[in-house]
Amino acid sequence: EVQLVESGGGLVQAGGSLSLSCTASGFTSDDHVIGWFRQGPGKEREGVACFGDNKGTTYYRDSVKGRFTLSTDNAKNTVYLQMNSLKPEDAAVYYCAAAVGEGYGCFEDEYDYWGQGTQVTVSS
Repeated sequence: EVQLVESGGGLVQAGGSLSLSCTASGFTSDDHVIGWFRQGPGKEREGVACFGDNKGTTYYRDSVKGRFTLSTDNAKNTVYLQMNSLKPEDAAVYYCAAAVGEGYGCFEDEYDYWGQGTQVTVSS
């Protein structure tokens, strides 16, 4: 059974930083990619930052480019989302998700498995 477990959310002041982690288990091969999505209050879920393949291809939402960074520790089956210069509009529940095969953007319908989410709150 595939499981994705997020951690690292919390409360931070605007301009601060948080690092989210997503640890995956249950995959029988490396043929999958991980992405991060978020859903703010009263908003639809949106793609934030996603790996496109296992060669380092990444996709970032325009509003987070230059502030958020994806990284991975394959030995730990963990993907990280480093979030710097956080803004109040970044506040949301952040979800990691896994897509079997490659991804071609950060599109929700490409993703097959989802974590439970972790709350990020940014105070102004």
